Amino acid sequence: MRTTPVYLDHAATTPMEPAALAAMTHELAQTGNPSSLHGAGRRAHRVMEESREQLAAAAGAHASEVIFTSGGTESDNLAIKGLFWNRCAIKASRNRILASVIEHHAVLDTVEWLETHEGAEVTWLPVDTHGVIDLEVLGTEIAKDPESIALITCMWANNEVGSVQPIDKVVALAEPHGIPVHSDAVQAFSALPISFADSGLATMAVSGHKIGGPVGIGALFVRRDVVLTPVQHGGGHERALRSGTLNAASAAGFAAAATAAANGLAEESTRLSTLRDALISGVQNMIPEAVFNGTADPAHSGTRLPGNAHFTFPGCEGDSLLFVLDMLGVHSSTGSACTAGVPRPSHVLLAMGRDEETARGAQRFTLGHTTTQLDVDTLVAALPEAYARAKKAGMAAQVSSIQTAGTGFTR
Repeated sequence: MRTTPVYLDHAATTPMEPAALAAMTHELAQTGNPSSLHGAGRRAHRVMEESREQLAAAAGAHASEVIFTSGGTESDNLAIKGLFWNRCAIKASRNRILASVIEHHAVLDTVEWLETHEGAEVTWLPVDTHGVIDLEVLGTEIAKDPESIALITCMWANNEVGSVQPIDKVVALAEPHGIPVHSDAVQAFSALPISFADSGLATMAVSGHKIGGPVGIGALFVRRDVVLTPVQHGGGHERALRSGTLNAASAAGFAAAATAAANGLAEESTRLSTLRDALISGVQNMIPEAVFNGTADPAHSGTRLPGNAHFTFPGCEGDSLLFVLDMLGVHSSTGSACTAGVPRPSHVLLAMGRDEETARGAQRFTLGHTTTQLDVDTLVAALPEAYARAKKAGMAAQVSSIQTAGTGFTR
């Protein structure tokens, strides 16, 4: 009998890669501020620069384009606010932001803050029923008045339903007008082939703990010809874009994880896609009424994140199903960890045309580097009982969820 839980919430965070843990542990035992001029400081500075180079190589970027941050949320804030403020400073009427409606809350809330406090005019770009941005609407919005657009923001891959966005086509529409495009690539980095240099993006956000690195570190890739207005000020670190003492230990762990992921990308993508397909097939066989959400990717062509399987289960609360699965030893999710515990339907599913009751029955299963076929088999075996119990509880389960929900925020 299996005694260890099955962890299928890798999109929220994934266990550290052994190489990342070893690199970080080694650096934690060292001393030195990377900005100090003595020997210990120079050694720590060297670690930072080597980590920067490794991270850049993994993302197809130049080392000078890597700005270390505390994570994906800070990276999104710096990119969107920094681009908006700089572009508005040059031309006050350039205050429009075009953003896909399915963005992570790190982007959604930042854009909404700029709308409320900084006079931004926001156009939310719709998606189709599979969660893919409508390029025709984007083209129409650009054509209206390209000179008034401060920036466009479109995530590389959706964190809930796993749909990969056509970033190359978004950039192609924006580029002739000189409009900068930001992409939250937190879920895509290390899961899909990514080249920042080839993408044409102005900025791109990534996070350490999503790829097997430590929590509390991320990076914003900033193209060398792009100017951002800093969000925080101090000692002028990181091209004067992100002041604060640099974290050499976390940077080393982040870089080691990125290198490991880049080196094994093709093999791991195939492995996870195969496991994902087995999970999808197993769920559909055991629970025929379960509805699969997001783009399908039967040929493994990269239209969906390799490790993402997302369903809605009619007649039950997603939270109820999550808790029953948890009791049966399977860890899953109802969606983004940033809104975990908040009893409201997913904005992503609503944008895809699902009604509120359907959206409330969501369950996301995400696979990672520790996932095995046994994990998938264990979920599939546990799901009929879990679904039956959750369905018996019915939609009224929302009442108890509201009463007991926490309000923690994690990316």
